[in-house]
Amino acid sequence: MRLVFFGTPGFAVPSLKALLAAGFDVAAVVTQPDKPRGRSRSRLVASPIKVIAEDLEVPVLQPVKPVGDVFEETLRRFDPDIGVVVAYGHILRPEVLATPRMGMINVHASLLPRLRGAGPIPWAILNGDAETGVSVMQMEAGLDSGPVYHRVSTPIAPDETGAELANRLAQIGGAALIETLTALMKGPVQPTPQDHSLATFAPKIDRELCRLIWQEDAERCARRIRAFDPEPGAWTTFEGGEIKLFGGRRHESLNPAADTAGPPGTVLQTGERISIATGKGTLLVREVQPAGRKRMSAAEWVRGRQVTPGQQFA
Repeated sequence: MRLVFFGTPGFAVPSLKALLAAGFDVAAVVTQPDKPRGRSRSRLVASPIKVIAEDLEVPVLQPVKPVGDVFEETLRRFDPDIGVVVAYGHILRPEVLATPRMGMINVHASLLPRLRGAGPIPWAILNGDAETGVSVMQMEAGLDSGPVYHRVSTPIAPDETGAELANRLAQIGGAALIETLTALMKGPVQPTPQDHSLATFAPKIDRELCRLIWQEDAERCARRIRAFDPEPGAWTTFEGGEIKLFGGRRHESLNPAADTAGPPGTVLQTGERISIATGKGTLLVREVQPAGRKRMSAAEWVRGRQVTPGQQFA
């Protein structure tokens, strides 16, 4: 089976590697253009998918946008049987989806129709979902609305971060992709339509969503910290400066009165972890990252800033 692969971030790497290891003919890779990095933004950095493709001498296309006659004609010249999309980062138009003879399939990091959209992994943690998974679907013009060939579920661990969950789902997605393509090679497979009435959405993560809201309860604050660890990081302010918090969990107190020992955002105790009052319950934080500095232990930051109980996160 000859295919073209659309993908960009590290999440897509296990799927591309799985295809190549299984002997599929990857005719070309389509990924986003190199991104400027560094303080002066003068250094261009290739996507993880481009790095893998070039190492294995797979042709790479990097259109600014995957549209237009030239791009479509370039795809047709690769003569693909099917297209595979894994976290590419652009919505594909119907004429592009129709270019491969068998259309295109997408590896999506949720149990569709739940959590359609750009941010299913952090949203699953933020929502407090007990499980999530991967869906391999037939692509169509709607947002993650196509019929599903294959679903694989997995529980979300109570202390799992966004990065840890993404790494697990990337591996699960690679295996699910191979299972789906193997089935399609044996003959026609009828995908299962989604129940659109059950759809929920996971919009793109923005800065305000990552801001800690101390009036929320401790469990919600802890989930927000885990969901955006390590990137982009859940943030708040302390004495006018921005700071990101990591390693958050709700304090299981035997003394409920101690959980209301200060207004939301108040530092209650310091040590190996910082204990912070929330709208309900106490949040424990293990690591911090002040603006412009590296991530460090809470204890190191407390010593350096001489943080004491009673001070406030805003």
